[in-house]
Amino acid sequence: MSDFTDLVARAVSPAMTREEREAVYQVVKQAMRRLQERENLQPDDPRARLQEHLVEETIRDVEALVTRYLARQTILEAERANAAANAAASDA
Repeated sequence: MSDFTDLVARAVSPAMTREEREAVYQVVKQAMRRLQERENLQPDDPRARLQEHLVEETIRDVEALVTRYLARQTILEAERANAAANAAASDA
């Protein structure tokens, strides 16, 4: 499943808006449903439910990674601004 998570993670970018990432996730869900139809899996089939669960879990994992990345970027920017302010104060 980690290969699938990597694939989805590569399809999205932290630079994307939440709506853009959600559009990617919808494409992933549609692809899963098409594969299930091709395999003649009914929506209530336990295998189909498991696949759906794994896709939803993957999306949550990817969103967590994006959130962590964005939070880290915010922290780094704040640290840089603080360091610049400290440097400016020590020069004065």
